[in-house]
Amino acid sequence: MNAPLLNAPSAGLAWLALGVAGLFEVVWVVLLKQADGFSRWWPSLGCIAAMGVSVFLMSLALRALPMGTVYAVWTGIGIAGGLAWGIAALGEPAGALRILCVVLILAGVVGLKLGS
Repeated sequence: MNAPLLNAPSAGLAWLALGVAGLFEVVWVVLLKQADGFSRWWPSLGCIAAMGVSVFLMSLALRALPMGTVYAVWTGIGIAGGLAWGIAALGEPAGALRILCVVLILAGVVGLKLGS
């Protein structure tokens, strides 16, 4: 018997899984900050759960997409999302150079998507 999760997803579903995995990467990094060195119980559990979901979804994307592309897109979403959250919710600096660097990372992610 062949379980559906054991089959390689279509390219479209792989990209969707990768996008959601990247969003869960943002969730776990936000919760990691709130966990305060894993000293706070609920944010710590949420962080670990979000890590698990993120890695699981990334593993599904790896069945249909190149490893280098998957990892670059996953981290790119995490970088951009983490920076955006830090600026919007935590009052971190939003200097022009920081924003430019994230735009360049996102441009690279789009380029990888278009090139695969």
